[in-house]
Amino acid sequence: MRIGVLDVGSNTAHLLVADTSGGMPLPVRTAKTRLRLAERVGPDGMLDEAAIGRLSDAVSLAVAQAREMGVEELFGYATATIRDAPNSQEALSAVRHRAGVTLGVLSGIEEAELTYLAARRWMGWRAGPLLVLDIGGGSVEVAYGRDVTAELAVSLPLGAGRLTRERLPGDPPSTGQVKALREYLREEFGGLAQRLRWARPRTAVATSRTFHQLARLCGAPPPRRGPFVQRLLHRKALGRQLPNLARLPTADRARLPGISAARAGQTLAGALVAHTAMDLFDLRRVMVCPWALREGILLRRLESAVWWRERSVDLGTLRPVPMPARTAVVPIGTARRR
Repeated sequence: MRIGVLDVGSNTAHLLVADTSGGMPLPVRTAKTRLRLAERVGPDGMLDEAAIGRLSDAVSLAVAQAREMGVEELFGYATATIRDAPNSQEALSAVRHRAGVTLGVLSGIEEAELTYLAARRWMGWRAGPLLVLDIGGGSVEVAYGRDVTAELAVSLPLGAGRLTRERLPGDPPSTGQVKALREYLREEFGGLAQRLRWARPRTAVATSRTFHQLARLCGAPPPRRGPFVQRLLHRKALGRQLPNLARLPTADRARLPGISAARAGQTLAGALVAHTAMDLFDLRRVMVCPWALREGILLRRLESAVWWRERSVDLGTLRPVPMPARTAVVPIGTARRR
């Protein structure tokens, strides 16, 4: 059986298609559409008309691609940039009208819990007490646990895109702006850091594209080496990169190893978030994990058959199904073509 997960974030609409016949999600195809919604968000967080149109077209394209790839179930969800927009319902209604599907909206805590599930499955029990960090465009998720489920799951509005827009408006930003953001981050992470000092995680992993690119910037193996090559991000190495990132404009950051043009503008904010969190959480390094939220949703689907049946999922209808709570399941055969 092929299951698809469509992750609609601030930068991309990312479709992951997995073959689940062997009892685990084996990725077979991926497709991405660049969104860059953060560029179309106003000071009040509203998504403008162009952003909503771009979002609707991207979801419509992803549904068509999923159908062509033989996907039988498609789980589509929107994350923080759309979730937190004052006109989020308008945007989701436009998607429903244009693409014929209903995107679910995950809460930040649900994102943290599902990302933890994916990281735990990838790392295995040998990892011991596990801390998981994820930096998105609109929010940061932190989860900790000693078992298969997270004991602590937190979401903070400290995403790289959000902070760039709200607190680093210059290109490059001023020294004062960078210093002020660093102080702000220390305040925001302070309470969580105190809680984690009692936890003492044995293994710390990072799962987001931001961490992947920062690790590559600091010398980790390139993506072409495959997912099973160990990739580490060391706090000292990242700290040495911060002054360079702060002085470079976006165009020059995009020329650095591992930094994509699409994310170059928010790389500095992401690096400041990562370094501050690692410093306050007393982490000398984090291991970059290739599984994250999308894989977490696939695992929840595969590992919770009883949970699933109790909710009477009818694969012949097009309606929202909680996965978890509010994510939509889209039976591909009934999605409307436009």
